[in-house]
Amino acid sequence: MRHTKEYFSLPYNAQLKERAKALRRAGNLPEVLLWNQLKKGQFKGLDFDRQKIIGNYIVDFYCAEKQAVLEVDGSSHDDKAEYDAQRDAFLRGLGLCVIHILDVDVKQNLAGVMDFLSSHPSFTDERGA
Repeated sequence: MRHTKEYFSLPYNAQLKERAKALRRAGNLPEVLLWNQLKKGQFKGLDFDRQKIIGNYIVDFYCAEKQAVLEVDGSSHDDKAEYDAQRDAFLRGLGLCVIHILDVDVKQNLAGVMDFLSSHPSFTDERGA
């Protein structure tokens, strides 16, 4: 179920709308594989958005109910450690939990990734949710 208050309270840069659409259409393999596990409430009945604009960033996946961001990190993140750290700090400053998943893990061990997410505090009652 979408928690509208949390969803719409996030900062939003409308200038990124077309870029987010293009990223959804392009869909790299690890993101598509993970999306197929997350969409339509398949993961714990939760609603996820793909390529969600938050501030001046586009995150891979966002769950408003759990205030969690999932980032699939692959070669596009090489040499972007400083940018990623700034993005993560911004997102955490909004009270969001940022979870990084390696693209190779999604491609080679999707079941393990889903087990990891299932037991992550953001998706269990351990976080007070």
